[in-house]
Amino acid sequence: MERGAIDVADLSGPFDLQATVESGQSYLWNRADGRTYEELHAHGGDEWYETVVSPIPGVTDERVPLRVRQVGGVRDGTIEWEASTDAVPLLTHLLRLDDDLDAIRDSMPNLSLLDRAYDRYEGMRLVRDPTFPCLVSFICSAQMRVARIHGMQRRLRETYGDAVELDGETYHAFPTPEGLAARSESDLRDLSLGYRAPYVRRTAEMVASGEADPREALGLPYEEARESLTRFIGVGDKVADCVALFSLGFLEAVPLDTWIHTTIEEYYPDCDRGSYAETSRAIRERFGGEHAGYAQTYVFHHLRAGGE
Repeated sequence: MERGAIDVADLSGPFDLQATVESGQSYLWNRADGRTYEELHAHGGDEWYETVVSPIPGVTDERVPLRVRQVGGVRDGTIEWEASTDAVPLLTHLLRLDDDLDAIRDSMPNLSLLDRAYDRYEGMRLVRDPTFPCLVSFICSAQMRVARIHGMQRRLRETYGDAVELDGETYHAFPTPEGLAARSESDLRDLSLGYRAPYVRRTAEMVASGEADPREALGLPYEEARESLTRFIGVGDKVADCVALFSLGFLEAVPLDTWIHTTIEEYYPDCDRGSYAETSRAIRERFGGEHAGYAQTYVFHHLRAGGE
């Protein structure tokens, strides 16, 4: 096992680990105390978070068990890690530690709601989750609270994911497309996936067989990438936007979920243009265009956590 630390002061802008991994972007991290998505601290806490990183082209070819926590403040703290290999490149990729968060914030529009959200969760960054686990996570997200979505992904890992060890502890990787495609709809319903079970199974079959690859969206113009992702069963525009934003790096994507629809209704009603595509274009422009996904995520987390 390797250990190391990253000084937050060496990053371009602040960092808040808890806000980043418990803000409804990712369902692949477990808090070691078992309280993932149960309580939030002002400007972070010092709990350990654990995951097994799935292979990511250009980043890692293997599954890597990884533990990380943050000690200290969002601008002067330390990110401590333990892993089976050097975790700095992994954490940089997964938690977007290479983003210049101060510059991104300066580029955002002057909106009072966004200002309040940013001040409350200063240091929250977007994530770059492995694509297949991200896709499955958001297929499971329809009409679900974040804690229940997280529970579904945890059960998938613990039931059908390969076991890996780190310092004598056993962790479970996210199931492979082949592994999920081999399960029956009944198997997945037993994990409380409900009507999402056939969507997850069929999507896994599509990826496992080579019929479709979600990473094919990379390199396409943003709206074409969103359309490409809707080929998968159970993936509409909102889920496609989540995968585009939280895995594939389309930082302009603004998933129009219930919280953002409420935000538009209450704060920016002129952005409601009737259709998903036109409303999406309008709220992206209101949220600053290039980094609108950052603005969306701050507002989503702020409102979902009772900030207004």
